[in-house]
Amino acid sequence: MSEILLPSIDGISLSRRRFVQGLAAGGAMLGMGLNAKPSHVEMMHARSGPKVLSGTYFDLTYSPQKVNFTGEERYATAINGSVPAPVLRWKEGDTVTLRVNNQLAKDTSIHWHGIILPPDQDGVPGISFDGIKPGESFTYQFKLNQSGTYWYHSHSGFQEQLGAYGVIVVDPAGPEPFSYDRDYAVMLSDWSDENPNDVYAKLKKMSHYYNFRERTVSESMAEISEKGWKGFRAERDMWDQMRMSDRDISDVTGYTYTFLMNGLTPAEGWMGVFKKGEKIRLRFVNGAAMTFFDVRIPGLKMKVIATDGQYIEPVSVDEFRIGVAETYDVIVEPEADMPYSVFAQAIDRSGYARGTLTPDASLIADVPSMDEAPILTHGDMGMGHGGHDMAGMDHSKHNMATMDHSQHNMAGMDHSQYQKRELKPMGSGGAGYGSSRPVQHATSEYGPHVDMRADAAQYRLDDPGIGLRNNGRKVLTYADVRNLYKTPDPREPEREIDLHLTGNMSRYMWSINGIKFADAEPLMLKYGERVRINLINDTMMNHPIHLHGMWSDLETGDPDYIPRKHTVVVQPGAKISYLVTADAKGSWAYHCHLIYHMSGMFRKVTVV
Repeated sequence: MSEILLPSIDGISLSRRRFVQGLAAGGAMLGMGLNAKPSHVEMMHARSGPKVLSGTYFDLTYSPQKVNFTGEERYATAINGSVPAPVLRWKEGDTVTLRVNNQLAKDTSIHWHGIILPPDQDGVPGISFDGIKPGESFTYQFKLNQSGTYWYHSHSGFQEQLGAYGVIVVDPAGPEPFSYDRDYAVMLSDWSDENPNDVYAKLKKMSHYYNFRERTVSESMAEISEKGWKGFRAERDMWDQMRMSDRDISDVTGYTYTFLMNGLTPAEGWMGVFKKGEKIRLRFVNGAAMTFFDVRIPGLKMKVIATDGQYIEPVSVDEFRIGVAETYDVIVEPEADMPYSVFAQAIDRSGYARGTLTPDASLIADVPSMDEAPILTHGDMGMGHGGHDMAGMDHSKHNMATMDHSQHNMAGMDHSQYQKRELKPMGSGGAGYGSSRPVQHATSEYGPHVDMRADAAQYRLDDPGIGLRNNGRKVLTYADVRNLYKTPDPREPEREIDLHLTGNMSRYMWSINGIKFADAEPLMLKYGERVRINLINDTMMNHPIHLHGMWSDLETGDPDYIPRKHTVVVQPGAKISYLVTADAKGSWAYHCHLIYHMSGMFRKVTVV
């Protein structure tokens, strides 16, 4: 197994549609002027990646750093002068010590995402420690009781959006259950030249500010031809009354974002070299602030071997969706002496990140075309036969009977191509099978702060998600994920906690059970208990939910091999359940990992 390789920032300035063309070199060629012409040796060195730091003691320093991804210089929040931050390579069983120095003008922090550790080492200001003041240092120290692919990032303000993120690789103490010849980390992220505070202010004033995928006249005419005027008008009235758009897939899009792979723009493209016949391990990490990516390598099957750092029974797929903060490890085996495109398109199809696996650095793979932009359906809104609660809207204006639901009946959808095995029935209430409780809404979910409620939210574990259904490719779903080893805690849950992911999109307000973090009481868990958490997504957005300090054991219908995750994605209008063993005393953060949702869709969890 070779040392992990990860290119540093090197990019090309992009036009207004920043994912298409480039003009000048930039990125981690820090301080290099736009007219500078780096030599071939310099460019190859730049592609070799952020320095890989290994051992048990680390010095990490935050500082402002000039970067250039788009032709305009901006300041990033760098760690050791690098964006992405250095790769940290640890060893299971070791105790690591990390001294973090703050040379910024503001407080900072580092959260070790997915690492199980004491609460005072978790790095969340206001929850587990006070943060690191400007000019000061803080020393983290903890023992590694796990292996796998993880990542680290600032948990202070919008510093993560500004570049404060990096990959963690924890090598196992013993042999792994598979072999490979090369090992590459692939960090996906999103960058905006805009100040994150300005982005957030624009979303608060106009939530669809970055959405340029609204319906065209020609599309409307096509829908009228398909559904008739009455069906078209009824559906449009429904969306208009809700002040929502069925094209509202991502809050922040390629209009402002440049999508990066290992810190390189699409105009430049990351590169990983291989020899024909080798097995290559790719460690995908989604370190984006707001972007879900759909990842594929045309011409290569990907064998998924781990998710969120935990080994799973290998699954062969053509494509997978990686939510913000998730990690997936895959193995690929190129059989030809040709370049392959590593293609990660944003969920809303407003742009992409890309790289190349190649046997020769002079060979670059063609970039595939992006798929069509997806459109939300009634099923994505949690609508069932009984209709949908539009938070007080007047249904008399909408003749639901005239609408064409044929494309939105999730229960009747052909998921056969996505299923690895026959699913056991969900919703029976037993450990591994999910909750049998019907969806109910608390009084706190009613009011102007909540603009929709999914009364018919269903388990859709075998649904690949909007934009990936029936696309002719084998797409990974949560239903395919089966832990490689037996469930460590097979107990039945002692109690259940229902958490509704709520918000008002037009006002850009986010909450849990209709209550924003500032007004919420902590979630109290009893040490040692086994509890089920049911997440019901009442919004039209995908939400990646991250529980700090404890594993989230995702219920997929197989109680014996429950997959363990640190971040769980809940699809629009759907519900999902997982079991938590409260084995870590103290206070922990629990939140949506979309950075502009986090201030409201957040809870403090206390284990006593």
